[in-house]
Amino acid sequence: MKSAAVADDLTPVADRWKAARSDQASMDEVHVVTCFLRSGVDVLLLKRSERVGSYRGRWGAPAGHAEGRPDEQAWREIAEETGLADACERVRVGDPFDVVDEDRGTRWVVHPYLFDCARRDVEPNEETTEWAWAQPTAIRDRETVPDLWRSWRAVAPTVESVADDDTHGSAYVSLRAVEVLRDAAAEGAGRARLEALARDLLDAKPGMAAVRNRVNRVLSEAAGGKADARAVAERTLDAAVDADGRAADRARDLVAGERVVTLSRSGTVLDALTGEPGPASVVVAESRPACEGVGVAEALADAGVDVALTTDANLPGVVAGADVVLVGADTVLPDGRVLNKVGTRAAALAAEREDAACYAVCARDKVSPNADVHVESGDSAAVYDGERDVAVENPLFDVAPADCVTGVVTEDGVLDATAVGEVAGAFRSLAAWQDEQDDAQE
Repeated sequence: MKSAAVADDLTPVADRWKAARSDQASMDEVHVVTCFLRSGVDVLLLKRSERVGSYRGRWGAPAGHAEGRPDEQAWREIAEETGLADACERVRVGDPFDVVDEDRGTRWVVHPYLFDCARRDVEPNEETTEWAWAQPTAIRDRETVPDLWRSWRAVAPTVESVADDDTHGSAYVSLRAVEVLRDAAAEGAGRARLEALARDLLDAKPGMAAVRNRVNRVLSEAAGGKADARAVAERTLDAAVDADGRAADRARDLVAGERVVTLSRSGTVLDALTGEPGPASVVVAESRPACEGVGVAEALADAGVDVALTTDANLPGVVAGADVVLVGADTVLPDGRVLNKVGTRAAALAAEREDAACYAVCARDKVSPNADVHVESGDSAAVYDGERDVAVENPLFDVAPADCVTGVVTEDGVLDATAVGEVAGAFRSLAAWQDEQDDAQE
């Protein structure tokens, strides 16, 4: 039981809390959407003009009032404020949260959204005076609408979202992993926290060399306070996007005017197959169980490419009529073998048999420093959900032999198996921080 003195001490606090709740109850409650459009590793920030009703001159994201139907309003605001709605794909919806503005007598209920955007050609309306594509950490350096960083964190990548992503290639997933480190560093996370996050990210995607190398690069270059972790992560992200783009440019030259076969969903492959000069035609395998190849075929059709969709079982058959097999890579092993979506091995073997070229295109960061192979399995029910005693094998990845791969196309050129081994050796030093941490814990 509390003494009378303690009760007296608590009375003013209780009174202030009741008063605050009373004031908030009398406030206008306004629901708003905040929409982050992400291109690569940058998000679109808009500077609010004098034509808006609040927070003029501050930076924000596409946003607006949303009474009743925030999902619909999010798309409407993107269309009206950026002209990019047709280029956006919704990624994540964050939990709504309150922002209290006592000066305005308003309690904003913010509904955060994240979209991936395929273009950057913004067409702002009268509510915007300036716009910029920048990494989200720039929010912390600008005068923004209230709690814009909190809105970003509500939809930003997490260790869990990285672990659960089974639809994107490792180039995309590795960017999201480094973003987790970048955002934590921006919030002042110490070395111990960053190392713990890094280990969780490595455990989340053990088979993705790009995740491993890029996470290791951040921890290695920021070790011992040699560099600011946020700055290292931001540089790593910018360099990664540039590397993927240059690898796609090199692959584009190899497929120009050729009959191409591909499978699964690789952003780098998709970039290589669009633009000029383009391939003569492309056949895409549907890529079960997620059937991400269907989306690739649709994207190629939208880009004006002569494209056909086929079943996974027919993949070796269509290779017989092709000039080039072009695939992505989740990991390139030190001996030149390529770990990629299941079906890649069959395509590579068919290419060898039919005398077609077979290239894997990826950034150098996808070369693994070790020969460990991690093959994830999909849901067994996607293959068989009957009642009989039937074992199911549903691997999501397989390994293409090195002697069936013509070369690995990277931002620095086409690597043969010997060159891949040299790159792998250079990447081993990036993992030294793990050994140092283990030694410190012993």
